[in-house]
Amino acid sequence: MLTHPTLDRLNALGLHGMANAFVDIEATGEAASLGHAEWLALLLEREASLRHDKRLATRLRYAKLRQQACVEDIDYRTPRGLDRPLFAKLVEGRWIDCLPLKHIERCR
Repeated sequence: MLTHPTLDRLNALGLHGMANAFVDIEATGEAASLGHAEWLALLLEREASLRHDKRLATRLRYAKLRQQACVEDIDYRTPRGLDRPLFAKLVEGRWIDCLPLKHIERCR
């Protein structure tokens, strides 16, 4: 198989995820055991994943989020009407186990 021309063509077309997957599959020796459809599926999956990750990274960069939100960093001194005991119960996560109404008595 002409590996280098194939890689050059994939990169020229902007299919960098496929090119990386192609190299990885060839290096691991899986190439012989995979059929054409499986090969193509792996290459497409890697390309789609790479593009999704790039889009997400771009959106996060342009969002200019100030900081990561963390429950432990909540400032209760600010007058926002936050209920500290309620937040503590929510953080514990027990309310998730209590969602069906027939079990609501168990959670109190």
